[in-house]
Amino acid sequence: MVSMTYFFKRGAIYIMALLVVAAGCHSAHKNKDARYYNVTKVVDGDTFWVDDGSEKGLKVRLIGVDAPETRRSARKDVGYYGKEAKAYLTDRILGKEVRLEYDLDRKDRYGRTLAYAYLRDGTFINAELISEGYAMVLTIPPNVRYAEDFVRHQRQARKKKKGLWGKP
Repeated sequence: MVSMTYFFKRGAIYIMALLVVAAGCHSAHKNKDARYYNVTKVVDGDTFWVDDGSEKGLKVRLIGVDAPETRRSARKDVGYYGKEAKAYLTDRILGKEVRLEYDLDRKDRYGRTLAYAYLRDGTFINAELISEGYAMVLTIPPNVRYAEDFVRHQRQARKKKKGLWGKP
């Protein structure tokens, strides 16, 4: 007669093997699908356009961050540190290639593509904007994959009085 311990051990090994295979397939799939887009225009500190091969291009809104406004609109005023945030993002990504990573919601109510952006060297643009004080955390469920990391980065930026957390 076979003991229950045998089945539990065998089941645990089977589950671990499945997880390893699944992780391997996921990372292989991720690398296979990695696509980089050239950034053609920066709108403000959290929105930009990329060349996706279409006539118009693709407007991208960074997930999890909110940079101060750079221009006055019917609903918003120019924000403190807005021009600096746009200049920083422009310097970091304009004319460069970014890889876009998506969360659960792919578009916002304005039709912009929601994404996390990475430079070819692996720099995570969303996190960098918060870490350097050019943007604040803006968590809108269900796109919450890096929310805790972003909050941690913002605490550090505030503590160090970086960017918009410094004195006006």
